[in-house]
Amino acid sequence: PAMEYAGLAEAAAEKMGLYRRDPGGWRGCRRTSEVAVSWRPSAEFAGSLYRGEGVLPGSPQQVWECIKPVAGGLRTKWDQNVKDFEVIEAVSDTVSVCRTTTPSAFMRIISPREFVDVVLIRQYEDGTMLSAATNVEHPLCPPQPNFVRGFNYPCGCFCIPLPGEPDRTQLLSFFQTDLGGYLPQTVVDSFFPASIAGFYSNLTKAVKALKV
Repeated sequence: PAMEYAGLAEAAAEKMGLYRRDPGGWRGCRRTSEVAVSWRPSAEFAGSLYRGEGVLPGSPQQVWECIKPVAGGLRTKWDQNVKDFEVIEAVSDTVSVCRTTTPSAFMRIISPREFVDVVLIRQYEDGTMLSAATNVEHPLCPPQPNFVRGFNYPCGCFCIPLPGEPDRTQLLSFFQTDLGGYLPQTVVDSFFPASIAGFYSNLTKAVKALKV
């Protein structure tokens, strides 16, 4: 159902735009030199929607090179929360169904997870790049025995050029993930802000390394 996947991807991208434009209700929960993390209750599931906002020391192209959701991309190298990333089906030039696996985390309290998402890539006229995703089912991707199946609700990243600063990029990201399994809510609530801070820290290092 390629049309269906494309429609879900489009809807996820629209949600990203809504989250970006809607300043209301966010509560700060973590701040580092690289990112400010805030959250509010998710409208999609019984969990939280997290927002990360930071400025990275690289051009939008360099930042995008590090985060773009492609097979064999850089993300598995620098992102400690991404063990493997594969494209299950290329629906179009800009939409694909992908499987991401994550290693165990949080002192092994969180066991390895797998996520199957439809992912959309878009470039806007001002040079902003968007990657948006949401969970889907795919016949080529039944749940695997050694993983807990988690679910990403509309999530993604905006790489936003900063006028007059070609070597700096604003990265605005939204995460809303149901990790699945039986995790205490306290674990989930402390995992995500720490994980997002780690994401920005490791991405900053990856962007710097790419520039060398």
